[in-house]
Amino acid sequence: MTSLVLVGHSPELLRALRAMVAQSAPAVPVAIAGGTAAGNLGTSSPAIRDALRAALAASDGGGVVVLLDLGSAVLALEMALEDLAAAERARIRVSGGPLVEGAVRAAVEAAGGASLDRVLAVADAERGAEKLPPDWLAGLPA
Repeated sequence: MTSLVLVGHSPELLRALRAMVAQSAPAVPVAIAGGTAAGNLGTSSPAIRDALRAALAASDGGGVVVLLDLGSAVLALEMALEDLAAAERARIRVSGGPLVEGAVRAAVEAAGGASLDRVLAVADAERGAEKLPPDWLAGLPA
């Protein structure tokens, strides 16, 4: 089964999102990496590397989809990926989709047994998803 790794700056946000994902797809392994050792906002390459390895082990050969909160997490992810063997990196995909919507949709897809690349595609597709109808705001009182 495909596992997820959620990378972000706020450990509280990531814990809450992991809980949300667990309610949607309890069988899907989800690892998180966010915050600093002191509990502040930030990212850590070693924490991301450890989360990737844990997710790879939990995936039982299925691979890992990574979702990120902010663009600056990409640099920490890049450094973490450099610490992994080529065989490990080959089983990891990184989504450009939004963290919350992408994680929930990816988890549901993974729970259904979808392939690693299909789980990635579903997470990425959330990038263009509209939350509100185009005229929704116009219907509100001024």
